[in-house]
Amino acid sequence: MDIIGAILPIVLFIALFWFILIRPQQKRQKQVTEMQNNLEKGDEIITIGGLHATVHALDEGTIVLEVNEGQKLTYDRSSVREKKA
Repeated sequence: MDIIGAILPIVLFIALFWFILIRPQQKRQKQVTEMQNNLEKGDEIITIGGLHATVHALDEGTIVLEVNEGQKLTYDRSSVREKKA
């Protein structure tokens, strides 16, 4: 019985750690990946560096962003932080 009493707090701590820190981060990462995969031409986005731009063209791993009239920049698709509503 003493072994169970000693191991139980450690198991509870690990479970608590999982539900408070790891699980929400995994859900957030899944949402971000889904958003990055569903981008379309014309979407307004914000990159992880804070650049506000419009999607001009998409490739499998890259994205071409239009920042001003005619100025285009190429980024990795994973650099998109969020899609503007």
